[in-house]
Formats: sequence, structure tokens, C-alpha cells
Amino acid sequence: MSIAIDFGTSNTVVARQNPVTQEPETLKLPGLSVVQAQNPPLIPSLVYVEDAASGNIIAGQSVRDRGLDLKGDDRFFRSFKRGIGTDVQGFLPELDGRNITFESVGSWFLTQIIESVRAVPLPTDSLILTVPVDSFEAYRHWLGSVCQSLQVEKVRMVDEPTAAALGYGLADRELLLVVDFGGGTLDLSLVRLDAAKTNKKPLGFILKWGEKSFAEQSGQQPKVARVLAKAGRNLGGADIDNWVLDYFSDRDNLPKTSLTLRMAERLKIALSLQKSASEVYFNDETFDSYELQLDRDRFEEILRDRGFFDTLDAAMQQVLQQARRQGIEASEIDSAILVGGTVQIPAVQTWIKQYFDAAKIRSDRPFEAIARGALQLDDRLEIKDFLYHGYGIRYWDRRQNQHNWHPIVQPGQPYPSSEPIELTLGASADNQPSIELIVGGLGDATGGTEVFFDGDRLVTRQVGGTASVKPLNDRDGARSIAKLDPPGHPGNDRIKVRFRIDKERFLRVTVEDLLALQTLIDDRPVVQLG
Repeated sequence: MSIAIDFGTSNTVVARQNPVTQEPETLKLPGLSVVQAQNPPLIPSLVYVEDAASGNIIAGQSVRDRGLDLKGDDRFFRSFKRGIGTDVQGFLPELDGRNITFESVGSWFLTQIIESVRAVPLPTDSLILTVPVDSFEAYRHWLGSVCQSLQVEKVRMVDEPTAAALGYGLADRELLLVVDFGGGTLDLSLVRLDAAKTNKKPLGFILKWGEKSFAEQSGQQPKVARVLAKAGRNLGGADIDNWVLDYFSDRDNLPKTSLTLRMAERLKIALSLQKSASEVYFNDETFDSYELQLDRDRFEEILRDRGFFDTLDAAMQQVLQQARRQGIEASEIDSAILVGGTVQIPAVQTWIKQYFDAAKIRSDRPFEAIARGALQLDDRLEIKDFLYHGYGIRYWDRRQNQHNWHPIVQPGQPYPSSEPIELTLGASADNQPSIELIVGGLGDATGGTEVFFDGDRLVTRQVGGTASVKPLNDRDGARSIAKLDPPGHPGNDRIKVRFRIDKERFLRVTVEDLLALQTLIDDRPVVQLG
């Protein structure tokens, strides 16, 4: 049986296919999930580290039940998903003689979820994980490494908005635009659902695969979810919480603590249901008291002041431009699907109506559509996707006297690639004994997002000016090295390199020595791309 996990910045959802009803259901896990009348069972993505040496943690709703999220303790972590795979600026604590990383906190959190599912007890022979569109390979690789330690036979990944399209079950609507706006990311994806006569291929992004798939065994042709366009931004509800807190801090000199951040979050949630809201706190031991009041108009001013709607418009235009290049106009999109907690903000729902008629907009499953849709990534569904990021190899730029990056894969490249990418390289120094091939993910040249600490808050900010690059294999033992015998010299072409992308997103490389007339590397996988 498959278990789907939508690991979110603010909340995490776990779902399975009910064997009796054959319908997807969201799981309630004791101690982890919170059950509210208006929402399905959600697991707050919170961790309190009791013992870092052994990995003993308290997670989910239990953190709030014990008040561990309000003390400002270094052992408490929220929004830790945003730090995974990034070069975070700021301080992470050392606990119990161990240096803490966001990757370790995330690993403990997901491991406890899997252990809780098994304790229900439910089988976990197949696991499906959802990932943001804008996530770089470091995050996907981390997720894969966590799964390797979980003793799960089959593990697959699927983009969150693609899963959301499936989760709404709109089989009769061919062209769907998904706006997935959660606690940490804004993801948009244009997906076409259809039945296609295609070659049978592995489904989704497979990390581990045990037995043959249903399609391979039965010979049936899979249904296809074809991703036509997508865009992502590192923006979410956690940013809005911080903006609200900053507003009260600047206006009323309110201290920025875990407690006041929680109050800001509760204000934001309340303003989705009513036009004004207040939060009051009083500690009868310390006599500290806070009273926060905010109305919806001022809240929306805070969003505008932060460029919130400009960011939403930029992401939407990116997706619609990709669609137009394929001859698809916005008017041809059958449904716009809103998922994630942040889409419940009335201003976000008003914003989407600038692009689509109200009759086309669906927002009735904001929390569980992704996890439930991921369950449909079975052997009868094929995901046809493309690479969101571009990639390049590092070279020495003599003119600038520094390393630079030569693009080899453009954003939007379908995989597997139909034609190899060829480069001819020479040595950069006399008697050069080898050539290293360092591959990097190339970010948006117009700017990006960096994650950093503001006190004990993990926040993001937009940066611009230069393209961001994330080296993928620039570490000992991971570089692809072509040994040169005899050694190379500048001024002559020495090796021919051919790159191709296989069906599981591996970038594979073949290297031929033009002087020695021999193949040095034959179709070797270098890195998995995103």
C-alpha cells in the first residue's frame, strides 16, 4: 500500500488509499496530528529536540500541546523545510555535543512520521513524496537520502502542483492551472490530464523501485499527466507571519519572539474568516501582556508594501508566457485550482479572479489535495515533465580571471533528452594531468531568494543583480575527472564531452580523448537534475 506525504513548511499531510472504500483518506496520527472542525487532520511541521545525540524529538501537535513552541528555546524548530539544501546565513545551535542542521531536523521529523504510520499499524512498502517546483537538487537529494534509511521498497517524487491537479479529480477537465501557495513556497503549474498512447515508462521521479510496475506486467497504456508550464517562488505564509510581526514591532516596539510570531500567525488566519481580528496574551507569572489588533484593509496594505502581489503577478506571467509559446491562451484553461493554506487569504482569491472567471476557480480542498493526488501516482499514471532549472559546467574565464559557467541544459528541457549535448574542451594549464567536470544548477539571472536568520526567525528576502549558481558535484569523490595521458597543454582541443539526460533525470556524460583516441568515460551518471 502506498503512503503519500506532503511535507510542508507550516503543515504536513499524510494520506493513504482506504482498502475498503478504495478512496483516498487523510491519516490522523496520534500525538502528531491536530484535528479541527474546518480542516482535515494536519501535522504542524514543528520539532523540539529533546536529545540531539540520539535523535530523540517531539514533533507535530505535541510541541504545541506542551507549549514548547512559545519559549524561544534553541531546541525548538519551525519553518525548517526552508533551510534544507540552502546556504543559510546565521546561527544554528549545537545541542548535546552535536552541530544541528536543518537537514537533520527534517530527517528526524519525517522519520517520526513514518514510524507513527507503522505504529498504527499500516504498511509502508511504497512511499510517494511531493516536492516544490522551485526546489533545487540539494533538497531532492536530501529527501532521497532520508528515504534510503527508511527501509521502504518503492519511493517516488512528484511536483506538488502536479499532485494537486490529480487530487481534485477533474478527469473531465483537460487543462488545469494549479496555484499551490503554502507556508514556504508559491508554485504554479499548468497540467494537461489525458489518456495517451505512449511508450510505457517509469512513472514520476523514481528514487527506489522494487517489482515491475503494473503497466509493465499488464501491458496497459498509462493515463498521462503532462506538465506544460511551471513557475515557483520562495514565498509563503511564513513570510506573511513575519511581515505582520515586523509591522507591530515597528509600530508598537513589540518584541520578536516565538510567542509573538505565533500571535501574528493566528491574526493572519483569523483575517481569512473575518474583517478584523485581535490576539491577547497575558502571563500571570511574568505579568507580560500583549494585545494585537489588525483589520483586513491594513493587512492587505502590509502585503502590498512588501511587493506581495507583484511577486504573484510575475509568477503567473511566467507560466502564461510558457503556455503561449505552446499556443495556449489563458482563456483555454479549464480550471484554476487553489491549494495550500495561503490561498485562503481573501486577497489571494481576489487576485486570481483578475486572470480567471470565478466559475473556473476551485479552492475547496486547500490542505489535502496534494497528498491525495500523489496517491494517484500509481502504475497507471505517467507524468511527462521537464526540467525547471538550467544547468552548466564550470570553466576558467581567462578574460575575467575567474571561474564562470557555460550553459549545457536550458530551463524547460524535456527528459529524457532526444539529442546529446556536445562540448569540446582543452587544457587550461601546461602539463595538466586531468580535467574536472563540475556541474551547477543555474538560477534566475534576474534575481533569487536567500534564506537567513533575523534573530531566531528563519526568513527570506529577494536578491537580484546576478544569477545564482548551486554546484552539484563540487566535492571530493563526486567530480567527474578525465585523466589525461599524455598531460594536456593550452591551445589545443583535447577532449570531446557528450551529455544526455536519462528518464530518471540523471545527467550522464561520455568523454573521448581526441589525442589518445580513446573513450575515458562511457555514459557515466554525474548528478540527478531537478
